[in-house]
Amino acid sequence: MIAVIDYGAGNLQSVVKALNYIDCKCEITNNIETILNADGAILPGVGSFEDAMNCMRSCNADKAVKDFVATGKPFLGICLGLQLLFPASEESPNAEGLSLLEGDVTRIPNDGGKLKIPHMGWNSLNIKKGDGLFKEIEGSPYVYFVHSYFLKAKNPEIVSSQTEYGTTIDASVSCKNIMATQFHPEKSGKVGLQMLKNFADMANGKVVL
Repeated sequence: MIAVIDYGAGNLQSVVKALNYIDCKCEITNNIETILNADGAILPGVGSFEDAMNCMRSCNADKAVKDFVATGKPFLGICLGLQLLFPASEESPNAEGLSLLEGDVTRIPNDGGKLKIPHMGWNSLNIKKGDGLFKEIEGSPYVYFVHSYFLKAKNPEIVSSQTEYGTTIDASVSCKNIMATQFHPEKSGKVGLQMLKNFADMANGKVVL
C-alpha cells in the first residue's frame, strides 16, 4: 500500500486517480502510524512553500515524512512536494523546509518579460539517470509542469533529469530512497503513469532500490 500524505495542501485526487488506474493500492492519510506502515509514500503539493510547511507542522506531517524516509522505504515528492524536501525557498524566506536534501529553490527568471511565469505546460526532459522512476522510459519524454520556482540541487549527482525554461531546471532528483519530481507524473500521460508504476514496483519490492 502507498500512503498519499494528506496535510491539507496537496493535489491528492489526481494522484490517487492515477494510482488507481495502474491498479496500485493507495490510501489518503495523515495518520503517522499508517504512513510509517505503508510500503511507499507520496508527498503531493500545490500552493506556496510557507503555507504548505505550516500545514505540515500543524498535523505533524513533517515528522511523518522524516520518520518515513528514515525507514529506507521508497518516498516520492511531487511538484511543491519536491521543493519542501529542501531547506528553504525564495518564495517564503522565513519558512523552513524539511532539509532532507540540499539545494536552492529560486524564482524562474522571466528573461526580461519574454517568458510566462508560472512555467505551465508540457516540456521535454533530459534524463540523467535511466533507472528508478525512469526505467523503460527512453528519449526526451514530455511531462507536465506548473511552477514558478525551481530547484538547483547542491549535489548534481542526485539530479535524475533536467529541463530548460529560461534556465536549466533540475526537474527531478533521486537520492537513496528519496525521489521527487518538479513536474506532475499524474498529469503526464503514459510517460507519467510509467513513472508511477516504476515507483509502485519499488514500493512493492518488485524492483530493488
